[in-house]
Amino acid sequence: MRRLIYLAAAERDLVSILEYITRESGSLAIGRGFTDQLEAHCAKLASLPGTLGRPRPELRTDIRSSVYKGYVVFFRYREDALEVVNILEGHRDIETFIS
Repeated sequence: MRRLIYLAAAERDLVSILEYITRESGSLAIGRGFTDQLEAHCAKLASLPGTLGRPRPELRTDIRSSVYKGYVVFFRYREDALEVVNILEGHRDIETFIS
């Protein structure tokens, strides 16, 4: 099993997602529930063997992505770790956020 690492940008994305869903739903429990699901999806990616996700060479050669309920998890493999780079809503201008 790989270690799961969230880069600072991904941690900020999770906070933004939590705030948005909480605001839109009117419920902190719903916001936390959804971000917990996103984090569980990331943990599953880290726990599975092999190379997962879709390659994203248009962004960077080492970036891959996986979709979860309208959000796109961008990640890369580093030695024994899976690094989550960003988690963005699928309709956003992705290239603006991935550098």
